[in-house]
Amino acid sequence: MPIVVANGTRINYAERGAGEPVVLVMGTGSPGSVWQLHQVPALVAAGYRVLTFDNRGISPSPPGAAKPTVEDIVGDVVTLVERICGGRARLIGTSMGAHVVQEVMVARPDVVQQAVLMATRGRTDTFRGVLASAEATIALGEAKLPPRTYAVWRLIQSLSPHTLNDEEQARSWLDLMEFFPPSIEVAEAQTELERMADRLDAYRRLTPPPDGCLVIGFADDLVTPPHLGREVAESIPGARFEEVPRCGHFGYLERPEAVNALLVEFLRSSVR
Repeated sequence: MPIVVANGTRINYAERGAGEPVVLVMGTGSPGSVWQLHQVPALVAAGYRVLTFDNRGISPSPPGAAKPTVEDIVGDVVTLVERICGGRARLIGTSMGAHVVQEVMVARPDVVQQAVLMATRGRTDTFRGVLASAEATIALGEAKLPPRTYAVWRLIQSLSPHTLNDEEQARSWLDLMEFFPPSIEVAEAQTELERMADRLDAYRRLTPPPDGCLVIGFADDLVTPPHLGREVAESIPGARFEEVPRCGHFGYLERPEAVNALLVEFLRSSVR
């Protein structure tokens, strides 16, 4: 896997396909390889060169290393775009990754050709603040949850009731999480990234990407419910909002065909 050094940190990235570059930014606790399941094949088939990478905190950090900040990952994305993509790219982020893309648009609008923000928000409301504190307690507390219990906790938050109430799908997701358990160590490194100040005013003032911005909400998302994503779309000049039904925070994995169709349609809709 190739490596680029950003602000003194080695960032693992992968690329597939040819054409205009699209950079995918993953959410808290997951490696960039998660995009390979559904989104990378669809975007490559649509004619794009797709880059994925591991956010800081995914790989083991040196002893005493500071926990990553959103600003750190913003710098990493900018470095990838400048050094690997020729200075401008289309950015797609989910959850924390969407927050990162939003902040790239604020800090460096010149590197963003087009943006898609999935499962996002522009502020921390009361429940999401309590949820972030609970996640921090689990990740940072002395009493660690057993892997299967932590997996169940994550699935309750991340999947739609339509999925959890389907016997076959529920078994498949439990088996998947048990085989690839979410990492509490990674959550510990990235847990503070779930907290954010109210950034809606900053988004109202940003320069929108030349080819537009799409915000996608997932109807049954408990972590970043659609109304918070709609707030972001209403704040970013010219942004469009779409909601995908019957899926939760992992909507891009629960209903990949619907999500990929939105992604490809939006990327191709830009005026060239």
